[in-house]
Amino acid sequence: MKRPGKPSGARRSSKSTDTSQCQSGLVVATHGRHVVVEDDASERLICHPRGKKSEAVVGDRVMWQHTLEGGDEGVIVAVEERKSLLYRQDEWRSKSFAANLDQLLMWIAVEPVFSESQLTRALIAAESAGIPPTIVLNKIDLPGAQAARDRLAPYRAMGYRVVELSLKKETEAARAQVAPLLNGKATLVLGPSGAGKSTLINTLLPNARAETQEISQALNSGKHTTTSSLWYWLDDSRTSAVIDSPGFQEFGMHHIPPTELARWMPDIARHMNDCRFHNCTHRQEPGCAVQAAVERGEVSPIRLSLYTALYEELSQPRW
Repeated sequence: MKRPGKPSGARRSSKSTDTSQCQSGLVVATHGRHVVVEDDASERLICHPRGKKSEAVVGDRVMWQHTLEGGDEGVIVAVEERKSLLYRQDEWRSKSFAANLDQLLMWIAVEPVFSESQLTRALIAAESAGIPPTIVLNKIDLPGAQAARDRLAPYRAMGYRVVELSLKKETEAARAQVAPLLNGKATLVLGPSGAGKSTLINTLLPNARAETQEISQALNSGKHTTTSSLWYWLDDSRTSAVIDSPGFQEFGMHHIPPTELARWMPDIARHMNDCRFHNCTHRQEPGCAVQAAVERGEVSPIRLSLYTALYEELSQPRW
């Protein structure tokens, strides 16, 4: 795995700031304006932004220096350029998951039944950020497994990799499936509450709970640390990492213009250039190749419905 760095999207760069007296570090946790930075010697310390607002997110490479008062805290002087950033945005604010990711594991389960709308939104966000996604279907030992499999059939047809496993029932087999996916990469694990993300982290990293408590105590944030992403190394050589993210109920997409939505949905993008009109919105225009593909069974009607609902949501005026 390349050490996180060289991305697009960071507002500050070490190129425009004097960092001659700084050290390099990796952001492994955040809470409010405070972040935990791991230095190149693998030591961790609390750092604060220079201004009122913190721009650093988990996965960022930063340049930092010790506070003037000395001690075991630091100040972030610059955030290095990012190669990627996964975030969601509602009408009012953005919420970053992590930066400098190599891939996304969209972690869903047979039970609780996953939301296809949330799945679609996460995949669109990953596609638009240039982050390769993999869908993991957990709890396939449960009776609804075939129904879940059928719902994921269109995603397999689009070319998404879908991994099926039963983490609690067949732990070692599941570990053997997941380990190669994570090797040498920085991987964000994203998914709804109850899908088994915590089980995955505890399976891969038996000391994860203690590490989380240590970070929480350092930030004086108690249980609230769970509201942000956390970076965990999987190996002593620090070449593979998983980033655990909090569960989410909503996934705003307001950072994506409605006119660009179709290009981030592979099944719809496959047909969009064959429409009669170059500015076709694929909703009611005559000669729409996407609508024709739905009629031929090449695009799922549910997928078109998801697209239409999201297009209309993103087209609403923002006040």
